[in-house]
Amino acid sequence: MDHLSEVLKILDGALQHNVRKAADYAGLLADKLDEDGQGKQASMIRQRLARVPRQTLAPTVVENLLPIDSESQLYTVDEELPNLSEIHLTLPEPTELRINEFVHTVQAADKLAAAGIRHPSRLLLYGPPGCGKTATARMIAGRLGLPLLTVRCDTLVSSLLGQTSRNLRKVFEHAENRPCILFLDEFDALAKTRSDEREVGELQRIVIALLQNIDALPPESILLAATNHNELLDRAVWRRFAWQVPLGLPDVSLRQVIWQQKLGRFYPDDLKPEVLSGLSNGLSGAAVEHVAHDSIRYAVLNGLERANATDLLRRLGLVTAMNAGISLDTREKEINFLREWAPKRLALRKLAQYYGISVRQTDKAAKGEHLDNKSGESNSPGETTER
Repeated sequence: MDHLSEVLKILDGALQHNVRKAADYAGLLADKLDEDGQGKQASMIRQRLARVPRQTLAPTVVENLLPIDSESQLYTVDEELPNLSEIHLTLPEPTELRINEFVHTVQAADKLAAAGIRHPSRLLLYGPPGCGKTATARMIAGRLGLPLLTVRCDTLVSSLLGQTSRNLRKVFEHAENRPCILFLDEFDALAKTRSDEREVGELQRIVIALLQNIDALPPESILLAATNHNELLDRAVWRRFAWQVPLGLPDVSLRQVIWQQKLGRFYPDDLKPEVLSGLSNGLSGAAVEHVAHDSIRYAVLNGLERANATDLLRRLGLVTAMNAGISLDTREKEINFLREWAPKRLALRKLAQYYGISVRQTDKAAKGEHLDNKSGESNSPGETTER
């Protein structure tokens, strides 16, 4: 039977006298029937829903709000309905295939159930910061057409004994009672290993409560989690996720794609993609996007049709230095680092033009010598009229 999961959820809502839950899943069922070309059946469902008094469908005071922490009175989840057209995510091919497989498995849940396979929709994303874990969760929600409920650990974790476990239960119950995707970002904040002797008993009880709530979720409820610190996760957590997908730093070919995608029509004519890709080794996709957008902003504010290659390389060099823990708190240090980092691409003449100083002063800075500003030759980067 097609769409059995939605039918069962509608039945659950009816048996629980939860009109809102039954109506929400009936609306989802109608949408899926429309996608299957069964418009007549979808119309019949919507006609039935239209007969229900609005005050009956309107959520009660208890039901309508997202779960809150009773101590702070703040929401413990953020809700959004991601627009797929606004999500521009580039993933390695093996990772993309794995994500596609997960999405297709969720979409084919009824067929798999008919074949005797109840595959829980649980996906754990892990890897360094800036590699697209949150964007991947938003993309999955967009492709499935479901709202994304992102748990806010800052309000969910309470200082009151036992309150965090109660908050967790409220969040999971809320997610179970409506069509949605529950996303546990910064997952290590909740699922840290219980073998860490430095952790107090309350935090260990949170892990137990988390495991129990995950186990209580029906297979058709979709749960995503993401962490930058997979080595901190409790071993029992891993078994709860049938899908485990690592997201690493982009390789040289993927960085080329990301640069071209993020710079778009502003890509400079005098800078080859392989040069940028090679110089950005070790950077995340988010770092590349940050540099690209800053360079585009500079171009727009200076009336340029394309990004300035020197400006783009300078910004990339600064991010590279920051990631390496190198402090560039003076212009001399900047120039010295940039010349050592990309001497072939950042010639003295180009840097002099960009910084608005003479070639002689640029050469002095490149050698680590202090510049004397009394001559009045020095300006801030980008203040020259010659571009």
